[in-house]
Parts: sequence; structure tokens; C-alpha cells
Amino acid sequence: MKSNYLLLSTALLMAGHSAANAKGKKSDDRPNILVILVDDLGYSDLGCYGGEIQTPNLDRLAGEGLRFNHFYNTGRSCPTRASLLTGLYQHQAGIGRMTFDQHLPGYRGTLSRDAVTIAEVLKESGYRTSMIGKWHVAETPLRPDQRKWLAHQVYHETFSDLSNYPVNRGFDTHYGIIYGVVDHFDPFSLVEGEVPIKEVPEGFYMTQALSDRAVKEVEEYAKDDKPFFMYLAYTAPHWPLHALPEDIKKYEDTYKVGWEKIRQARYERQKELGIFPGQDDFLSERQFKDKWEDNPTAEWDARAMAVHAAMVDRVDQGIGQIIEALRKTNQLDNTLILFMSDNGCSNELCQNMSGGENDRPDMTRDGRKIIYPRNKEVMPGPETTYAAIGARWANVANTPFRFWKAKSYEGGICTPMIAFWPKGIKKNVGGVTSEIGHVMDVMATCVDLAEATYPTKYKGHDIIPMEGKSLAPIFKKGKREGHDYLGFEHFNERAFLSKDGWKLVKPGEKAKWELYNLNEDRSEQHNLAGQYPEKVKEMAAAYEEWAKRCMVEPYPGQKK
Repeated sequence: MKSNYLLLSTALLMAGHSAANAKGKKSDDRPNILVILVDDLGYSDLGCYGGEIQTPNLDRLAGEGLRFNHFYNTGRSCPTRASLLTGLYQHQAGIGRMTFDQHLPGYRGTLSRDAVTIAEVLKESGYRTSMIGKWHVAETPLRPDQRKWLAHQVYHETFSDLSNYPVNRGFDTHYGIIYGVVDHFDPFSLVEGEVPIKEVPEGFYMTQALSDRAVKEVEEYAKDDKPFFMYLAYTAPHWPLHALPEDIKKYEDTYKVGWEKIRQARYERQKELGIFPGQDDFLSERQFKDKWEDNPTAEWDARAMAVHAAMVDRVDQGIGQIIEALRKTNQLDNTLILFMSDNGCSNELCQNMSGGENDRPDMTRDGRKIIYPRNKEVMPGPETTYAAIGARWANVANTPFRFWKAKSYEGGICTPMIAFWPKGIKKNVGGVTSEIGHVMDVMATCVDLAEATYPTKYKGHDIIPMEGKSLAPIFKKGKREGHDYLGFEHFNERAFLSKDGWKLVKPGEKAKWELYNLNEDRSEQHNLAGQYPEKVKEMAAAYEEWAKRCMVEPYPGQKK
């Protein structure tokens, strides 16, 4: 009897061991890699970066991982995605501006074939590869019936050249959108692989759908011996301001205190959290002098920011579901999660735009008119409104910095980045690093940790050498040999950042170079160009060399 009991116990133990294997105990011990990109998030929107928005799951990742305070992007959606995916500057990857062909090598509007994607490299190295969410790196020319197409009134098989879809750039699967801006309740350009999804179920909300898909795939990958690379690109909190009523309700009173009080509160929390060690006074001057109590549209503006917060909140809820799926399948400890934003919060006022063009519909699928509330005549939140928070709230969202998306000041190009990897992050766990990083470093980090080979040739094309540098030494040792400099250009907004903390900014074609010392002036309050003209001259010359090397010259609209 006792012998039979021991045999049964052994059998149960072996069964449990097999179940553990089935739930994520892989013989290939390279880490899973999950890259999460959100859209137009402000620097201080997350709780762990000073914000009042409820983000407990991202705060947990930060508390058990590492936050970067000097992590850069390219200032706008599609260029950032191109740089992240390829490990190159966006011009080298073919998307210096938007997804329209401007017939210059750095501005072709779609990913270059002289670049490889992370998915293409890691797939060759034995990883399963998945993309979920917004692509926005394929040329999307306009059609004569664009207005009806955007409103699902007519149907076309493709949204861009199929060869430029994610599943033809290294991803095994893709569920998400090809275009850049969508109705969050009924998204345009939604696809499964190459196949358009013609209808969405009742109650559909884009953020939740993307999170649900990620959970499903995490559970499937636990049954496979291969590690996975997943690129999860949320469409939130990019305008239009669309959110679920239950999420909006959480914040219905939060922003009634106004711009000034919310911004000051975020700044005080950033000081408490030690976001910028060694700098005690880093809040930029508020860019607008008007007072909340004199605001005639205060009710509308408070609601707009509440919807923005609700959109961020729902992203965090979804990330919580994904973390739980990784935990339940025993994959969490050996999964590197990188969370970041494509640019700073946007100052855009889409209510001043026109519906029915590019990627902005003028009616819903069932024919209801979409209102772009020029006079703030309808409250944001439901599907029938296309609105955005505007510059004043963007200035708050990007606390402590000045400016916003598409600008080369810190408010446009410096955004949160959280790295989480229990098995691999050994230094400064729960802390903040001032090591400088860039979205193009994601490729190098993936290649490093996957023990993969970045190719010199791929499918008959000579591949541009990788520009990014691995972040892994920061995880293991707390520091690395970083970039000597970083260059930026987008719509003639230019910047050049040296490794010693000096930064040039040229805010427009005809503007003069400005010079800032970020070591002492993190929020670019003191232009030192007049004080150090030789430094400006030296760095401007270095910028021009970078621009020529990386296909930034000639600029569209200028003579070749």
C-alpha cells in the first residue's frame, strides 16, 4: 500500500513537472522579449513618473525594474516606429517624416529594404515573432473614395502594399491596424495578417482588444519551447479622445482643479520619486499665462483630460492582464518587458481638422456624423466626437518639460521608459537611471539577449549597419558605453545631444541654434548659445556631418 502511494506521489510529481514545462519551463533559456509602445503619452502621465493617473501595473514594473529619465525617440509616431523596429535612425529606415513618399532616400514613407526589422532578425535566431497593434510604417496613399472608405462604407482588400505589412517583415502574426489614427471603437485598417477585418463585435474597444489578444498569445507561447518576441503597439492615448464610460468616471472630478494645480502636483511627486537625481529645481516655466479660474470652457477641458487619463488607465489594466498571464504560465521571470512612448504628449487640436480625409472619418459605420468640436460644443469620450486635449494639458502631461510631440525640445523627444526583467536586471532595481538611451537601442538589446546575428545582407539587400547600442549592460552593471551623440530631425525641427549632456536645438528652418546644458538645466530653461558660441559652432558642424551620413540631407522642400 505504502509502495503504491509512493509510486502515485512520484507520478503526480512527474505530472506536475511536465505541466510546469507546458506552462513555460523552456529548454531554450533565452528571454522572451515584450516591447510595449504607447501613443502620445506624456512624460508625467504614469504614477511612477509623477502622475495622478492610476497605473498600478506599470508602477509595479517600475518598482521591480528600472526607469530611464533620459530615453529618447524621434518626436513623432511613424519615424519612432521605424527607428525602434530597425535599430537605425528613422531617415536611414526610410521614414524621416510621414507615410507618404517624398521621393528622397530618407523620406520614402515606408520601411526600407536596406533595413531589417527586429522580427526578421530574431525569427532567423529561432524566436516566435508577433505583432499586436499599430504598424504605421507603410506608405498609405489616399484613394478617391477615401471618405467613404474611412467610414466603412466601401471596401478594399489592402491598406498599403502587402509586401510592407508586418507579416511580410518578419512577424509570424499581426493583429492590429496599418494606418496611424483610428476610431478606438471601430478602427479603420484593422487586419489579421493580410486579411482585413470587416466588422468588430458589439462592445469592441481597441485597447482592450489588443490586451486580450496579447494574453491569448502569451498563453499559447507557454506551450512552445521557443522564446517569443512580441511587439505590442497600443493606439492609446492618441486622439481622438475615446474611452469607456466606467474608466472616464474614475476621473470625472480629478481635473476640475485645473492646469496649474495638476502640473505643480506632478512636479512635487517627481521630486519625491527622485526622477532627476541631483537636480532640485527642474520645472520649466508654464507656457501659458491664462488662469484656470478664467477659463470659459473649464468643464469641457476637465472632461477632455479625464478621457485622456481613462485611456491611459485602460492600457495599464491590460498590461496587468498580460503580467498575470505571464505569471500563471511561469514565463514572467525570464521575460524582458520594455515599455515606452513614441513621442511626448500631443498639443494637436483635431477638433480643428476636417473629417473624411487621410485617416480621419466624418461619419461612423452606421452613418452618424462625427463632430470635430471647434467650439467645444460636445463633450469628448464617445465615438461620435473627435477631440484632443490641446496644448495646455499637453504642457501638463509633459511635466517638467516644455513643448510636445513633433518638437525637438525634451517635451517632444524624451519620454518614459521602463525595463522589467526579474532574471536579468541586477543593478538599481526599483530605481531611476540617468543613462541615455534611444528607441533604436531596442534592436541592439534584442540582438544581444537573443544571441542573434545582425545581418550584412538580407534577402538580396545590403543592410545598413546598426546604429543602436544594447541596453543590457545597464541592466547588469548599471552603466554602459553609450552613444557619443544622438541626432534628431523631423519637419526641420532639429537637435543634437552629446554624451556629456550638451544639447543643441533648432526649432525650425530659419531659427537659430539654441544651446542647453542638460546636466544643470534638465528642462531647457537657459539658452547658453550666446555664452558659448564656439560650442555651438562645434556641435552644429557635428550635426551637419550626422545629417549627411544618415540621409537627413537634403530636406524635403529644399533644393537638392
